[in-house]
Amino acid sequence: MMLLGTTSKSIIVIEDIDCSLDLTGERGVKEDQSNAEIKKVKKKNAVTLSGLLNFIDGIWSACGQERILVFTTNHLGKLDQALIRRGRMDMHKELSYCRFEAFKILAKNYLNLDSHLLLGEIETLLEETNMTPADVAENLMVKDGVDGSLKGLIRALEQMKLNQHSDEQQKEINK
Repeated sequence: MMLLGTTSKSIIVIEDIDCSLDLTGERGVKEDQSNAEIKKVKKKNAVTLSGLLNFIDGIWSACGQERILVFTTNHLGKLDQALIRRGRMDMHKELSYCRFEAFKILAKNYLNLDSHLLLGEIETLLEETNMTPADVAENLMVKDGVDGSLKGLIRALEQMKLNQHSDEQQKEINK
């Protein structure tokens, strides 16, 4: 009913769909009686995989209304394949980690910066680490002047590089 209540020319965003809705591909899992009762109460008004699929396929297409449905997830593999198959999802966009070209745009927007002595070091660190554009922007928004912001970003990138290296070593040990 929630989805049906949207007006034409709507944009519906379900953020972190793997966490916020039970759309994880576990349709065939059997539960004991007590867990089933608890979940039944919790899901009385919840959006279900079946309901969402019916909305996307049936009512949505029959209405002819202009609506955009956006899902975000960090774990595409957890989602039920019925939800993300071709023909149901028109586009899949992966937002990658920040690289130097994206950083230059962020630096221009946040710091009005085209060149600086620290940019070479930042370029090297961005290629060696996996930091999101949002995390880079957060470091650039610090009210510490251009030098302070860039040095703070370098510290954050160096820390992330150490953490990622430690994670890789731990994975090797656990093999």
